[in-house]
Amino acid sequence: MEENNIVEWNVSKMLEVTLTEPDDFLKVRETLTRIGVASRKENKLFQSCHILHKQGRYFIVHFKELFMLDGKKSNLELSDIQRRNTIATLLADWGLVEIQNPEVAQDCAPMRQIKIIGFKEKDDWELCPKYNIGNK
Repeated sequence: MEENNIVEWNVSKMLEVTLTEPDDFLKVRETLTRIGVASRKENKLFQSCHILHKQGRYFIVHFKELFMLDGKKSNLELSDIQRRNTIATLLADWGLVEIQNPEVAQDCAPMRQIKIIGFKEKDDWELCPKYNIGNK
């Protein structure tokens, strides 16, 4: 795979999920704050994905997809989509979501590209979202 593998992205490529329980939205949102790309020497975790609620539907989105939805320029790469797919698959494996369009989520990143911080460890890390939903 090339380094600059920019994805031709559109809304149809978003990964739709359903929640098992209505209050799972908050569980998923919190869990996603602890999954991403780590900078080990600084104990920082850069959150990769967010859960988006739009018109009664839910999506697991990479933060670069959110920039694109906002009409901002973004260099969404295949590795970003693969990371999103792996994270969504983990959420599904943990029973937090059900993936509605599994064919979209098939191309996954290796687990070594993703850091998951346990709930008990989260105070030892600086959790850094790259995007804040609802903030202009």
